[in-house]
Amino acid sequence: MATDYDSPRKTDEELHEESLEELKARRADAQSGQVDVDEEEAAETLELPGADLSGEELAVRVVPKQENEFTCSRCFLVHHSSQLARGEGAKAICKDCA
Repeated sequence: MATDYDSPRKTDEELHEESLEELKARRADAQSGQVDVDEEEAAETLELPGADLSGEELAVRVVPKQENEFTCSRCFLVHHSSQLARGEGAKAICKDCA
């Protein structure tokens, strides 16, 4: 935040009065009759316009596992053989899971 050094500075007394006014305002807000809203519940019932993706098709090219790749038996991700920590075949484990 930029500081305007040419503006008049407030004294300690003025700052103290301001903070008291802020505290009084916060107390008044806390005692207001507003109801707290559960954000999770509100998000579940919220419908975005145009959010119906049931007719959408994904255009992703799927490449089969290559000779120099393996599937980790813990995270089930396909990794390059340089990421192999231990094991072979169905018991292979990547460095991230080791």
